[in-house]
Amino acid sequence: MKVNVLVDTSIWSLAFRRKKLNPNEKILTGELTNLIEEVRAVIIGPIRQEILSGISNISQYALLKKQLKAFADVPITTEDYETAAEFHNICRQNGVQGSQGSHIDYLICAVAYRHGMSIFTTDRDFLMFSKHLEIELYKPRTIN
Repeated sequence: MKVNVLVDTSIWSLAFRRKKLNPNEKILTGELTNLIEEVRAVIIGPIRQEILSGISNISQYALLKKQLKAFADVPITTEDYETAAEFHNICRQNGVQGSQGSHIDYLICAVAYRHGMSIFTTDRDFLMFSKHLEIELYKPRTIN
């Protein structure tokens, strides 16, 4: 059984918002395409909000909103919020401070942890988190 992958904002943004991609970014978006075709790419509401935020062109916003409707949000529970806070505390006790959006990052970690999913991201904060938390980062099959 193949496990679902929680796709972070950084990957969705490459696929939906960037016009020109470097070779590594093309590999990442190709992997997202594979995950979508395998029906393994999942999202949570806060990631959806991040993706849609800051798009000033109304038609571009409407198109992206329509495209994202293909993906149902994984429900977030009270337990996830509590786990996210616990994860934040664990990382902080170990000297790890996330970036400005780290509360959502810890929530992503908590949801992925509860569902046994890996996290597909380019955000380096998650690499630091993974040294102290029981989370798995997704490694694209085309990158060793």
